[in-house]
Amino acid sequence: MIDLTGIIAISGQPGLYKVVAQSKNGIIVEGLADKKRTSISSTAKVSSLEDISMFTTGEDKPVSEIMKSIFDKENGGACIDAKSDDKAVAAYFEAVLPEYDKERVYTSNMRKLFAWYNGLQSTGNLKLKSEETKDEATEKIVKAATEKKAAVKKTATKDTAKAKTSTGVKKTAGVRKTGVA
Repeated sequence: MIDLTGIIAISGQPGLYKVVAQSKNGIIVEGLADKKRTSISSTAKVSSLEDISMFTTGEDKPVSEIMKSIFDKENGGACIDAKSDDKAVAAYFEAVLPEYDKERVYTSNMRKLFAWYNGLQSTGNLKLKSEETKDEATEKIVKAATEKKAAVKKTATKDTAKAKTSTGVKKTAGVRKTGVA
């Protein structure tokens, strides 16, 4: 499958964007084509590409799997132009995904998918997901958690040694003395 984490499409905006950070009133995104950063309001309609799927005669197929089959068909190259005629777009899509639902998947959906694929391919963001097993992933998480606990224990022992005060001096945290009795 193709790795589409952090890549979004914004309604009313051309192209694809990568989520950079979260701001107070929305998110900060970077355009894949022009590398310009902009702030997107929290009221904007944003769709993550990894959450989008297409209708088939069986279960819905995620866009990442469809892009993987296009990637395999084209050997990592660009696919058909999204502005080709309707019959050519439909024929190419049927070659990629033969079991798609012909009543619910429109030509505009196919064009958008091909435009997204070509945009990702031209910017170099078309990457395959690493095939890591679940056991390896859980081992990494457990190892990171144990290292974090060890680091917390080390800092806790250092902090208690620094909290000593000289005899007879009372520590007043956060109280300002004004000098007036």
